[in-house]
Amino acid sequence: MKKFRKVLDGLTTSSPGATVSSPSCGSAAGTPTAAPTPKEIDVQETLVSENFQLCKTVRHGFPYQPTALAFDPVQKILAIGSRSGGVRILGRPGVDCYCQHESGAAVLQLQFLINEGALVSACADDTLHLWNLRQRRPAILHSLKFNRERITFCHLPFQSKWLYVGTERGNTHIVNIESFILSGYVIMWNKAIELSTKTHPGPVVHLSDSPKDEGKLLIGFESGTIVQWDLRGKKADFRIYYDEAIHSVSWHHEGKQFMCSHSDGSLTLWNLRNTTKPFQVTFPHGKIQKDGRKESCKPILKVEYKTCRNSEPFVIFSGGLSYDKAGRRPALTIMHGKAITVLEMDYPIVEFMVLCETPYNNEVQEPYAVVVLLEKDLIVVDLTQSNYPVFENPYPMDIHESPVTCTAYFADCPPDIIPILYSIGAKHKKTGYSQKEWPISGGTWTLGSHTYPEIIITGHADGSIKFWDASAITLQMLYKMKTSKVFEKPKPGEGRAAELVEEDPFAIQMVSWCPQSRIFCVVGISAHIILYRFSKYDANTQIVSLEVRLQCDSEDVISPSENENNPSFSETGSHSPQPHHHHQHQHPASPGSRTPEGIKDSIPCLKVKDRAVRVPPGYQSELVIQLLWVDGEPPQQITSLDINSAYGLLAFGNCNGLAVVDYLQKTVILCMSTLDLYGSTDPYQRLTRSPRRNRQSTSGINWCFVSYSFVSVKGPGRKLSLPTDLKTDLESRENSFTRSRSSSVSSIDRDTKEAVTTLQFGESYGRKNDVLPTPCLWVGTSLGVVLLIPMSIPTDQEERMEEPVTMGVSGALLMLKGSVLRFSFLDCMGALIQTPYEVWRDHNAPEDPDRPRRRKLVHFSPSSSQDACGDGHLAVVCSERQAKVFLMPSQSCLFVHNITESSFVLRADVVSVCNSVCLACFCANGHVMTLSLPSLRPLMDVNYLPLTDMRIARTFYFTNGGQALYLSSPTEIQRITYSQEMCDNLQEMLGELFTPIETPEAQNRGFLKGFFGGNAHTFDREELFGEAAAGKASRSLAQHIPGQGGVEGMKVAASGAVGELARARIALDERGQRLGELEERTALMMTSAEAFSKHAHELMLKCKDKKWYQF
Repeated sequence: MKKFRKVLDGLTTSSPGATVSSPSCGSAAGTPTAAPTPKEIDVQETLVSENFQLCKTVRHGFPYQPTALAFDPVQKILAIGSRSGGVRILGRPGVDCYCQHESGAAVLQLQFLINEGALVSACADDTLHLWNLRQRRPAILHSLKFNRERITFCHLPFQSKWLYVGTERGNTHIVNIESFILSGYVIMWNKAIELSTKTHPGPVVHLSDSPKDEGKLLIGFESGTIVQWDLRGKKADFRIYYDEAIHSVSWHHEGKQFMCSHSDGSLTLWNLRNTTKPFQVTFPHGKIQKDGRKESCKPILKVEYKTCRNSEPFVIFSGGLSYDKAGRRPALTIMHGKAITVLEMDYPIVEFMVLCETPYNNEVQEPYAVVVLLEKDLIVVDLTQSNYPVFENPYPMDIHESPVTCTAYFADCPPDIIPILYSIGAKHKKTGYSQKEWPISGGTWTLGSHTYPEIIITGHADGSIKFWDASAITLQMLYKMKTSKVFEKPKPGEGRAAELVEEDPFAIQMVSWCPQSRIFCVVGISAHIILYRFSKYDANTQIVSLEVRLQCDSEDVISPSENENNPSFSETGSHSPQPHHHHQHQHPASPGSRTPEGIKDSIPCLKVKDRAVRVPPGYQSELVIQLLWVDGEPPQQITSLDINSAYGLLAFGNCNGLAVVDYLQKTVILCMSTLDLYGSTDPYQRLTRSPRRNRQSTSGINWCFVSYSFVSVKGPGRKLSLPTDLKTDLESRENSFTRSRSSSVSSIDRDTKEAVTTLQFGESYGRKNDVLPTPCLWVGTSLGVVLLIPMSIPTDQEERMEEPVTMGVSGALLMLKGSVLRFSFLDCMGALIQTPYEVWRDHNAPEDPDRPRRRKLVHFSPSSSQDACGDGHLAVVCSERQAKVFLMPSQSCLFVHNITESSFVLRADVVSVCNSVCLACFCANGHVMTLSLPSLRPLMDVNYLPLTDMRIARTFYFTNGGQALYLSSPTEIQRITYSQEMCDNLQEMLGELFTPIETPEAQNRGFLKGFFGGNAHTFDREELFGEAAAGKASRSLAQHIPGQGGVEGMKVAASGAVGELARARIALDERGQRLGELEERTALMMTSAEAFSKHAHELMLKCKDKKWYQF
């Protein structure tokens, strides 16, 4: 805890731990100004570095670019591997875990140690990993890196500790799962095939043990060769040479038949009694043509052959469709008896897996569902019903249904908002799902004690908005709305809209939501804004449309001599308020006031529906604001937005200027260029600009500089939704940044356009001599300038609907380095001042004559909470390079902190953490940092995330409670926390992946009794593959790498019975390893003793018959 006491005299500023700022930094004209009266600010800062720690919490969404699938039939958990080396493990809702291979190599295959709480992953860098799932955050126990051979297929028999590994060379190696050491037992490809065979059989594509005899291993080679290898006899029982390439093999549970899928779209059924030719050959989708030949078909990539007690067996496969039918979608085919059902999929099938009642491969399988992993979706089909319905997916796998273009995150929402959104969203849910429970139901998860209402909002490329319940680290869809419904459908190639953004004209760029008033606002890529109000009733509404002319031309730069000869231009504005000066001529921005000359160009990008429309309960559009084309130039995209329900105002800006709309009266009350906002106080003393002389321009938006804005999407055709490489963006960004922020005023490029980068409504002091706070609009620009615009808003409800809101000109001007990103306000005690809002009321509710509806406003005036400190408040301003804290109304700069010199801040928010507030920043170089308020002491700085694309920059969002999120891939949301308290409680919040469950007993009692017990026929793999029998494998073949999960992983293992079991298991593993080492040393000693005994015996025999005198 640090206590700050400052006496401000308006001239100098000094404090321990804070940078001394120049006295001119808070003044408009660069000269120090004394504050009216000395004030003493006494802020008890409670946040210290120990309150902060950065860690990932949970990842939501569909695994990006999936490659592999595995299922544990006893634990009932599912694992999905991805191309970037990620592994996602899913159980019941709430049980959702993400792990990452450090190498980043693609996951080729996953294998559960069934009911053991472990998972084996095989990666594209030819490394095997063993993951411990008996802790809430899985960790790697062992790794084994193959040096000379490439892994192609793995198979782990149920209740075995020996993993079969097939390679590209055609060899099969065997790995001990407990020690992760290779056995000396190897099945070489040239031993598996006949010596007379002249060609290499190709890579191993299949390995499985016979259901009838575990001592028989079926090896499938890509070329079409199949070998059954007798593990005991070390010889081949039979060899099959088929002329079509093999993709997969599946056994009948009795072990007398197996089925293969081939590259020509055929399925072959083989009987072990006669392996010279297939028992049956079928082309499920190959019809006989007129000339008698079969249609050529695509390869069947995988087949599963599953038996049932009371019906025909299931044959389920992917692929195999005929080539002739163009445009056919990827399909999964289910053959059940004579019935063939083709399930068409929206995306290509990556992998599928049939879920069966038993983990034993020698019992009747009884399949009940099939999990289908698609490129962009996960589907589970119910096999127990004849129409094969799909299960309703409880995980949020459709975040990317349309590409995510922006996000917003709200922690600690009003508690009633989630149930209301859910009840309205539930009415629009799809039907036709299976009535059975979701079959992936493993793990345990309980609602933690540290939960509060949280909502995530995602904006999408198709103009849709999704509200998600993010409470308690889960994610559930609440409500979806489509902003495109406000507009007429653009016809292909019609008008300006087609030229601007043909693919995604409705893409969402930013959202603004007030949970208290339930007012919602979206900004779209076509330079449009839509304002929504929430209602529980449906209604017929006529959408009001406003069109705003906020455009300029770069050639409208005139020389000073021209300016002298142009008396029609007078300097606008001064420090004194001129309430109606700009108000009177702003209305030409509305649709009815186009000049005759500009009709051909004064059109918006999209056409709003001009008829009354029926809108369902939920968010209902009330107002659409669109920027207009000017002289064939599309409107510049909107870079900033703020809405305030208490004032009834909406402000937005772009690189041309600023506009303020009164959404209660549906009028534009301010519309002017950024330069006009300065009046005579332009800090850069740029040339004045003239109105366009070639037409009557009365819109008030006359001149500006050339386009420059990091947040806008450059070029009319660029899609917001696509992640783009940021390297060139960052380089050009740095260059323009350095050029435009040079300390020399003369170096400000004449052609640099100053964008409005952030806006904030609030109660503040527009001018230094103000005694009472008034409604103000804070404006931040890309050149680091902060402007304050005071407003006069009628307080009476009836007057508010009739009298105009008036806006003065800039009353204050503050300067920072870099583009301004965020404003926030604190009282003199350091507490956050909330923005005023209107309490939500339903505009469509039936009128009650006894209780007329009135606006109920909630104000948080700076002066109301600090009688002890007197009037005034603190303003926190953060830019791309630095943060400053100003005292209002004196505009004295109390604290300044240079956040970064080598990079720039992408996102900054003032957030509540541990009953206090701090400034959280995310930089382009991947650093996440927090600063104390008001002193701006660095509390945390973590190099977290090297930024590689625009997607992360566009979607990073801080919120209260020490939480943040960003889009880690096009399909996944990653949530992180920077709060030490939440990191400590994270173990409690996460689900348990492993639950102690008894392994079901085998029905075939004589087959398996326990792990290796049983009758005389039981196959003892240890006898064959152990070091005593098979010897050691070559050290150069594979390298063992001990994992961190053994010791360090256990330190964070969950407390309770499972955690203790896991620790005991690791301790046993370590003890076993030490015993193994001891055993090796003992064996060496025994060998040495045997050699000594042998030599002694030979010497004794040699000397036995000799007399004493012969020695």
